Amino acid sequence: MELVTITALDFEGCYRAVSTRDSRFDGQFFTAVRTTGIYCRPSCPAITPKRANVSFLPTAAAAQQAGYRACRRCLPDAAPGSPLWNVRADLAARAMRLIGDGVIERGGVPGLAATLGYSQRQLTRVLTTELGAGPLALARAHRAHTARLLIQTTEMPMSDIAFAAGFASIRQFNDTVREVFAVSPTTMRTESRRSSRTDAVAPGTPGLLTLRLPYREPLDTGWLTWFLSAHAVPGMELWEDGVYTRSLRTPHGHATIRLSFQPGHVRAELALRDMRDLAPTVARVRHLLDLDADPMGIDGALGIGRSADAATPSGTSKAIAGHGFTPGIRVPGCLAGSELLLCTMIGQQISVRAAGTHIARLVDALGEPIDGPVPRLFPTAEMVAEHGAEVLTGPARRVSAIVAAARAIADGELVLHSGRTADDLRRDLLALDGVGPWTADYVTMRSLADPDILLDTDLVVRQGAARAGIDLDNTTRWAPWRSYLSMHLWKTALEHRGALVLEPALQEAKTHD
Repeated sequence: MELVTITALDFEGCYRAVSTRDSRFDGQFFTAVRTTGIYCRPSCPAITPKRANVSFLPTAAAAQQAGYRACRRCLPDAAPGSPLWNVRADLAARAMRLIGDGVIERGGVPGLAATLGYSQRQLTRVLTTELGAGPLALARAHRAHTARLLIQTTEMPMSDIAFAAGFASIRQFNDTVREVFAVSPTTMRTESRRSSRTDAVAPGTPGLLTLRLPYREPLDTGWLTWFLSAHAVPGMELWEDGVYTRSLRTPHGHATIRLSFQPGHVRAELALRDMRDLAPTVARVRHLLDLDADPMGIDGALGIGRSADAATPSGTSKAIAGHGFTPGIRVPGCLAGSELLLCTMIGQQISVRAAGTHIARLVDALGEPIDGPVPRLFPTAEMVAEHGAEVLTGPARRVSAIVAAARAIADGELVLHSGRTADDLRRDLLALDGVGPWTADYVTMRSLADPDILLDTDLVVRQGAARAGIDLDNTTRWAPWRSYLSMHLWKTALEHRGALVLEPALQEAKTHD
C-alpha cells in the first residue's frame, strides 16, 4: 500500500490498513466509526468495525468537524504526523506546517493567510477541500492535542492550560476538551493519574515536560546520533552520554531541550520559559529529527531491504540493496532557518570541527546568556548583522557575505519559514552573495524537510555514489526521495573512510560552494 493521498482516500487500502492494525499509517488518515461516533488511528486495538460503518478522513480536524470524538484507547491525536506535509509542496501542506508551528495562535487566520500570500477566503476554501476542515478547525484540533498533553503531564491549573494551549477563554477550552475527548479536563487528569497508558511522564518542576515522541519504524538512530554529536556547537549544544541537549529561541522566549533515543520513541525533556511554546517546540523537535517520515515507503522506493538479485529496472534498486544501506535513515531538519543558513555559510569549505569552533566563538560573543546546561542561545540575525564582522574570522569575502545574509534576514528581505516553497526559497538563497547551489540546496532541504533534493555537488555524496555504483546524473527514478538517497551516500562515504564515529570533535573534509 502506498502513501494515502489527501484528496482521494482509497477506501480499500485504508480498510486493509485498519484490518491489519498497521501502525505505519497512523497519522496518515483517521477512521471514523458512525455507530460509535468515535475516530481512531489505523492501529487502534479495538475490534475492526464493519465496512458499512466506517469512513476515512485525512485529518483529525475533519473528524472533529464531522462530529466525531477522539478514541480514548488509541489516542489518535498522539500519532506521528503525516509525512505528506513534507512530500507535498502545495498550499494545504505548507499551511499545515505553519499551523503546527502555532502561527494561528500567534496571528490568527489573517496571519496565516498573509504568511502564505493568499486571501483568507481562498485559504479556507483550499484547506476545506483538501483536508476536510478550514484553518480554524485545524488549529482547534492542534490546540486540543496541546491541551491533552498539558492536562496529562503537568500540574498546571486548568486556567493556565487553557491559555497556554492557545484557547481564547476557559469556556472555549472546557467545551473543546469535552467535545473532542468526551470527558471534562478534570476527569481527563484524574484518569491519567490512574492509568499507566500515557504519552508522557509527569514532571515535578514547573515548566519542565518529559514527552514520548512517537515515530514510524524503523529509525536509523546511528545516523542521527552521529549527525547531532558531530555538529554540536559548544555553548548552545551538548552531546553527553547519549543525550543531546541544546537551547533554542521560541515564539515567546526560549527553551532547553534534552533528547535521547529509546525503543519506539524519542524521550524529550523540554524546559520552557513560556508554556505557550509547547506545541511549536514539539513541532520543531519532530522536524529536527524527521520523525514524521514514512521510512517503509522511502526504503521500498529506494530498494532497501530487497534481495540483491531481485529484478529491478536498470539494476538500480539492486545496487542500493546490495550495498547494505541501513533502513530507516532520516534527513535531519533544523530548529531555526536563520541559524541553519548562517552556520552553513560559516562552515563552507572547512571541516565540521573547524566550523564548530567558529560558530562557538560567535555564540560566546553574541549569543544571549541563559540559565541551564547550555548557557547561550544562537545570536539573533540582528546581532550578527551589527557585530558579526567583529567576531567572525576567515576570508573577508565570506565574512562580508555572512553579515549581509544576517542583515537580509533582520530586515525581512529574506524570509525563512516552513511555509515557503522549495523553488522560491532556493531562488532567494541563490540571490545572496556567497551562496552557491550546494548551500541553497542544503538549507532548503533541511529547513523545509524537502524529501527530493539531491546533493550531487557534494564531494562526500559523490564519493558515496562512486562506491555504490550509482550514476548521479540519472536520478529521476528515485524521486521524490533523493534527499534520503543523499544521506545514504553521505553515510556510505563516511563509513568507508572511518569517519562515522560518535565523537563531537569529528573532522570531516567537505567541498562545498
